[in-house]
Amino acid sequence: MKLLNDKTEDDAAPAGRGAPLGGATGRGRRGPRESVAAAEVHGLDALLKPRSVAVIGASNDPGRVPGLTVAYLKDSGFAGEIWPVNPTRETVQGLKAYPSVASLPAAPDVAVIVVPFALVQQAVEDCAARGVKAAIVFATGYSEADEAGALAERKLVETARAAGMRILGPNCLGCFNSESSFYGTFAIALARGFARPGNLAVVSQSGAYGEQICYLMRQRGMDVRYLVSTGNEADIDLGEAIAWLADQPEIDVIVAYAEGARNPARLTAALKKAQEADKQVVFMKVGRSNAGAAAAASHTASLAGDDRVWDAVFHKYGVFRAESAEEQIDVAYAASRRIFPKGRSVGILTVSGGFGIHLCDTAEHHGLDVPALPPSAAEQLLELLPFGAISNPVDATGRVVERLDKLGDCLGLLARGSGYDSVMAFFGTVAIAPAMSKSLFKAVIAAAEGLKDRLIVLCLIADEADVRAYEAAGYLVFPDAYRASRALAGLVKLAEGRERRQRPIVLPAPVAIGPEPLSEHASKALLAAAGLPMHPDRLVRSAEEACAAAADLGYPVVLKICSPAIPHKTEIGGVLLDLADEAAVRAGYEALIARAGEAGFAGDVVEGVIVAPMAAKGVEAILGVQVDPTFGPAVMFGLGGVHVEVFKDVVLRLAPIDEAEAHAMIREIRAWPMFEGVRGVGPADVEALAKAISALSRFAAANADRLSTIDINPFVVWREGKGAAALDALVTPIASDAADG
Repeated sequence: MKLLNDKTEDDAAPAGRGAPLGGATGRGRRGPRESVAAAEVHGLDALLKPRSVAVIGASNDPGRVPGLTVAYLKDSGFAGEIWPVNPTRETVQGLKAYPSVASLPAAPDVAVIVVPFALVQQAVEDCAARGVKAAIVFATGYSEADEAGALAERKLVETARAAGMRILGPNCLGCFNSESSFYGTFAIALARGFARPGNLAVVSQSGAYGEQICYLMRQRGMDVRYLVSTGNEADIDLGEAIAWLADQPEIDVIVAYAEGARNPARLTAALKKAQEADKQVVFMKVGRSNAGAAAAASHTASLAGDDRVWDAVFHKYGVFRAESAEEQIDVAYAASRRIFPKGRSVGILTVSGGFGIHLCDTAEHHGLDVPALPPSAAEQLLELLPFGAISNPVDATGRVVERLDKLGDCLGLLARGSGYDSVMAFFGTVAIAPAMSKSLFKAVIAAAEGLKDRLIVLCLIADEADVRAYEAAGYLVFPDAYRASRALAGLVKLAEGRERRQRPIVLPAPVAIGPEPLSEHASKALLAAAGLPMHPDRLVRSAEEACAAAADLGYPVVLKICSPAIPHKTEIGGVLLDLADEAAVRAGYEALIARAGEAGFAGDVVEGVIVAPMAAKGVEAILGVQVDPTFGPAVMFGLGGVHVEVFKDVVLRLAPIDEAEAHAMIREIRAWPMFEGVRGVGPADVEALAKAISALSRFAAANADRLSTIDINPFVVWREGKGAAALDALVTPIASDAADG
């Protein structure tokens, strides 16, 4: 990407249906799409809100895959036209059948193609000739199979694009819109009942995952309005589906599953669109990409890894990344209520001391805070529960079952007058006791009056009808304390993402970076011009110059061989530390030049020797940039020096970021206490560190089209007010063949 001076990152970012940035999805061979013209054609309305449906290859047997779609459309009450296409039958499942697409009474909005692989191309050609707006292709054997399949997939798309027709699939499960009862799918789970229209949508590269998650959500009482299974994504991909869903006013939560990004620019644009539309995205990203495994052996490349870059993408756009289907469903369930905590503090009420401890443990495990009760709230609770343990958690003890009205009063007090951002209450099996369930429900519902905007999470076991009643009153209900805490923490992360809308960041003018390797000296010059502080040093070309530089800079000094051909100086003994006088510097210079020659580096390939004063002790960090082949430049920060390869304590963000986000990065690593000050050492200059991280990210974003990686290690952060500086740095440009490509 070519960035211009005074442009923001939004000005520079690709938008719409532009050329892909590259990167694989992990779903087989994905080459065909890139060469297909990306002209704007019909949107997804015809696909997901059709008024007429043709089922090509429809079977009279509703128990077979070719018959399922017709059966679903009939049984669900689809109000539009259903036109089965079958040249061997006059009727299909009681509906008039048509011998061909050309014989249909009109061009359908969408065609569901259920014929075998060998007949799909002809079916697509027939649909294109008839003016069909969208086609769903179930058949397999395309790019997920082999090169011949990839060519066949390319031909499908070329045929469709020439006619302005969209294709979902191939190798997909199809899609549905439960509001209109359009079921263009063969999802077997629908045989157990159709979805109900709600504020949730599912988009999945995997049909099996999408079907299963919809079924599990239905069991949970969650209403899914749309399912889109993108399959091979020959045309319609995950990003386009998310962008379309972000435009639907009735959708609040998008549940997504992906193995990779076919079109990274479109996916990030879609996630940004969802964030700006205040749609919550709960994402399951699986798989580990091998892209970048052959990258130059640098700390940044080895520590970043593609999966960490996905985390950076999700962080930037406020997406919650789930680790399991259960977590994904729980967080989506919680988000669908659209009540978000303003912070991480939690008040806990329980009828069991043991479960109160368990809730504290799970809450803190998931990053929530369990602060003590404010004195005023404690006094009021003591009046309500003179027999209870008044702390946080508030233990009403088993005696409260005799006065369940008091339990509701306590819950209301915690929610209204304690100052907590959210409340969790554990009632266990009280809700299933016939003699107590109605009293408990009455007390808890009374506590919720006037609290529609307060987040209260109940941990209880109850009949399904009672659970739904609690939910209708505004409560979130979980059977398990761990899941409740995990979902609440997920809501907190989504809430933080809602508040962390991206502000435009002005980028510097790009600089001239050729494809040739850079030395440490040249790298530091580039980064210093970008605003990163550098430890003072001199590049010298003789022993005499080395001695003069050392005298000027001050002893003791360090000497380092400087050559673009020697990125890892220690491998040839190219670094000498703590040289205390002129004799040591003179001998050291000669030794480094000799070692370079013995290693095969001599003449013009060696620029000279770097002389620098030994740096004062401070906290050593690593700063870096990896230009990911999928999502572009990501800036990295973590604990540096000799610890970096051992602990791998690093975090990433997509570049560019501002100083506020840099501060957040610094506080995310496990080693953050080292920057706060330990063992009598005062706090480090975190402000200087944040400025450097932000400056590095802006430089990377402005020059992303010519960068591969940047390594700054160590970056020493001194005491507060004393600043910070890079002791070593290496900028690795993209090689000429890659840059030209």
